[in-house]
Amino acid sequence: MGLEIKMFRCGPLDNGVYVLYDRDLGTAVIVDPSFDYEPVLAFIAAGAFRLEAIVNTHGHFDHMVGNAACGAAAPEAPIFLHPDDAELLKVAPRQAALFGLSVTPSPPPDRWFSEGEDVTLAGTPWHVLHVPGHSPGSVCLLRPGVLIGGDVLFQGSIGRTDLPGGDGPLLLTGIREKLLVLPGETVVYPGHGPATTIGRERAYNPFLA
Repeated sequence: MGLEIKMFRCGPLDNGVYVLYDRDLGTAVIVDPSFDYEPVLAFIAAGAFRLEAIVNTHGHFDHMVGNAACGAAAPEAPIFLHPDDAELLKVAPRQAALFGLSVTPSPPPDRWFSEGEDVTLAGTPWHVLHVPGHSPGSVCLLRPGVLIGGDVLFQGSIGRTDLPGGDGPLLLTGIREKLLVLPGETVVYPGHGPATTIGRERAYNPFLA
């Protein structure tokens, strides 16, 4: 059957948490484990999948809340992050407290993303695009027809840039140079909100006009 993607809507910030999985291989990857991650782990357990990795598209607290618990469920599963967000990951509990929320500190990452590399997740090659601006180390994961976008690009919007490490012009440049050049039918799975396509955002996103 090959790669499948399951989306969960999790927590008070309505995060999109994704499970990339392959039934034939019996493997799964969690992308951005947020609050209320229990149904995500239950889905993996029900499918008898081996959790082979935990991916953080960036280091903000709402995208790493479940790192510790998911990592405890599969101690051999490495945590992926871009090195430019290493400090954000460390201060995530303090950042969450500013929003009146509490998070468990994350274990340190085991594997660092780098721009332009190819990584295999759930049996499928993904190309890493480093698109800073929402955070210094924000990444998107690309395979033909599919983009796991984190908080870079949303339906009708873009990632906020008013948090520490944000940079609006840098984010817009990255989106235009790395994302909008993709085929229009590419489906974007964002960190918040509904899925969209590159073609839709190229045509209608007011932030990209």
